[in-house]
Amino acid sequence: MRRGALWAGLVSLLAITSGTSWAYRDYFTPEQREQLAKVQTVLVEAIALTDKGSIDSNQLREVATRRLSELGYTVVIDPAKPHDVVFRVKCEQRKVWEGTTTMGSDADLPDSPSRVWKGPACQLNYLLGGTKIKWQKEVRTDFEDAVQAAQAANAGDPGAYAMTKLKDRLEQYDFPLLLTAEWGQAERLLKVLEAPGTNELRKLKVISLLGELMDDKALPRLKEALKDKDLAKQAAVALGNLGKDSIPILIDMLKTSKDPELQAAAAKGLGNVGSAHGDATIIPPLLEMLSAPGIDVRVQTEIAWSLGKLPDKRSVEPLFALDRKLQKIRHDPPDPLIKKLKEAVFWAIKQCYTEDQYS
Repeated sequence: MRRGALWAGLVSLLAITSGTSWAYRDYFTPEQREQLAKVQTVLVEAIALTDKGSIDSNQLREVATRRLSELGYTVVIDPAKPHDVVFRVKCEQRKVWEGTTTMGSDADLPDSPSRVWKGPACQLNYLLGGTKIKWQKEVRTDFEDAVQAAQAANAGDPGAYAMTKLKDRLEQYDFPLLLTAEWGQAERLLKVLEAPGTNELRKLKVISLLGELMDDKALPRLKEALKDKDLAKQAAVALGNLGKDSIPILIDMLKTSKDPELQAAAAKGLGNVGSAHGDATIIPPLLEMLSAPGIDVRVQTEIAWSLGKLPDKRSVEPLFALDRKLQKIRHDPPDPLIKKLKEAVFWAIKQCYTEDQYS
């Protein structure tokens, strides 16, 4: 029950990290990356806008200040004081769109800025050296019409009610972790991971972010996380985003773990690291386990996807052999796990097979 609840919570709380792309960080100059890695003092600016105009934003500023301070940042609210970056929180009863459209898979994330949402929302961004950076997040209330929501709750002024609910959302949304990852501060994330009071869901978010940062300093801690049954799956996937040193660890997990979820995560991690580094040493162990006796369908599926990520002619015949077996399987209604495996194998064959190999 405990583990089921953990993963149910992970679906919602990790949504902000599971699809995050850090590719745009490549556009930073070396000087900017160096500045971000050293960010310590943050100037927090907050504004609250309702239908009646600007109102006191102290409660919003207090949340941002406190939560950033919890991660060890020095926070100031006086622009005249020295600071490394400016973190801005703009909360509105009726949101006005600002900024550019999020591209790629990030556009589908729940915290991505929305052009269509016109209800209460807080838009979060930051400035480095006076320049607004592309990083932009948005939190919204559960209701789009603050007037109706306030009336239903007998809450009085709709604008004040909207700001109170947005304050609650800022308390829940882990923007400090996302900013820390954005700034490339792996060591600060590791401190959160190791802190005694960090709950398991937050640990999972940190592990996911560490993997996406591809910082080798995280490798020892991720290896430790593999020993925790509630963290091991996410740690295995995160390891796949690090360097080649993670390959032996993932191979061992794939071959020896008795938990299909961990084996599948290890297979996925191998595909990530193998494709990222063009390392074909992942192919033999993946092929060995592709049709191993008693192998779980979910593990086979991740193995097939991983083989397709690093096309190799050695994969062709084993994939075709598995495909022939799968075509003989008939279920009414279709087994969803078998369907996913068929899709993965079909895609992997398309990536690996070229007719001129056999001409």
